[in-house]
Amino acid sequence: MAIGVWISLIAYFALMIAIGFYAMRKSTSSSEDYMLGGRALSPQVAALSAGASDMSGWLLLGLPGALFVSGLGSAWIGIGLLVGAFLNWTLVAPRLREQTVHYGNAITIPEFLANRFPTQAMSLRPVSAIVIVVFFAVYTASGLVAGGKLFETAFSGVFNIGGLSDYAVGIVITLGVVLAYTVVGGFLAVSMTDFVQGCIMMLALILMPAVVLFGEGGGGFSQASQTLNAVDPKLLSWTEGLTFIGWLSAVTWGLGYFGQPHIIVRFMAIRTLKEVPIARNIGMSWMFISLLGAISLGIFGRAYAIRNGMDVQDPETIFIILAELLFHPLITGFLYAALLAAIMSTISSQLLVSSSSLTEDFYRLFLRKSATDKERVGVGRICVVLVGLVAAVIASDPNSQVLALVANAWAGFGAAFGPLIILSLMWSRTNGTGAIAGMLVGAATVMIWISLGWNGEFMGGPGVYEIIPGFIASFIAILVVSSVTADAGEYQHIDR
Repeated sequence: MAIGVWISLIAYFALMIAIGFYAMRKSTSSSEDYMLGGRALSPQVAALSAGASDMSGWLLLGLPGALFVSGLGSAWIGIGLLVGAFLNWTLVAPRLREQTVHYGNAITIPEFLANRFPTQAMSLRPVSAIVIVVFFAVYTASGLVAGGKLFETAFSGVFNIGGLSDYAVGIVITLGVVLAYTVVGGFLAVSMTDFVQGCIMMLALILMPAVVLFGEGGGGFSQASQTLNAVDPKLLSWTEGLTFIGWLSAVTWGLGYFGQPHIIVRFMAIRTLKEVPIARNIGMSWMFISLLGAISLGIFGRAYAIRNGMDVQDPETIFIILAELLFHPLITGFLYAALLAAIMSTISSQLLVSSSSLTEDFYRLFLRKSATDKERVGVGRICVVLVGLVAAVIASDPNSQVLALVANAWAGFGAAFGPLIILSLMWSRTNGTGAIAGMLVGAATVMIWISLGWNGEFMGGPGVYEIIPGFIASFIAILVVSSVTADAGEYQHIDR
């Protein structure tokens, strides 16, 4: 492996850890500082932090891999996500920023729900915390799988540490660096590194498709189109060969945004309510550019591979393969850093949210109600490490698929929390019993749907993405149960 690659990667790792120690000096004196950055994020940092923590390794691996295999039909996932993110910023962000302060200055989603529905507080906090930790263990594992694939593909045969495979070494290094800056610097470190990582990711997704198309061996748009048409005209069609169920399963990825704790917690941390629209505009611009780059990479990467006789065994590694093939080692190292940025930005956010729930909604609630701020910060750091280790165990199978793991966890959160967050912010008749019912019904529906394999094949036809039945079932459960178990003591007038 060329020295230039190592220079870029070591510089990237050093920068992330340095930011962690900087944040430790600025924002770890209290639990609110450690877990929410003191609600002092600028709109720029909040926007890119939300985007980078959302767009994990699947943006550079999973989504391009899907486009590489299936063509433009898979781009509907990106369109659905773009619409969902815009609605999330518009409907949820301002309300959540305002109401988490109004209802007891809540610093976690479970705490907000408990404060919003006080008659069911003792049930809501542990139940929602369990859902968060379980699904985030799987979600975090998807990021570690991406890190393992990077090292397995890009550094094959380089490492020989105690009999560990390159894949296992990748997991260890990825998790180790993330833990280093997350444990010491908390939410501020995660948000600041997310900002830097978001910039790196966007630059990489502009650079890579441009070189693939117009660099040596690319041939431009016309040559790429001719190549793909010769192989399969469906690759350049948005609709041909795509069933209604397939299209619906793709675009409904956007429903998941309303229930992703690691994303919506950024809304809670924005400096002021007036800065939410600024953050939204920045975040949506970043997301549009990044998704367009990922889609272009997948479809034109396929054309490049065909024209140059490349044998791509795992389509999810096309970014890694092209990074090594087309660029100077220093740039290759930068592109690898971009992939690690996508992976680490999401892992760190998920670890911190899981840790916050374990600390605030289990430890403080049931074990040490009188825990000091210093003690809660210490427990939070321990929980970050524990959740990371569990995720590493889940990710130990090198045959795991990044997009599949992300899809399962994304659906779980979207169904369990999405309808609940929307209705708790916008429908004053929502009550605690309905909240618990919706959360449990949504999560259970997703898990049952996956276990029955209906996301792969349903009633003899194509599978239905599990977020669809889960989201609908959860929404109905909240409406029905809240209506028949009306608790006047919980009705809250919401000025929206």
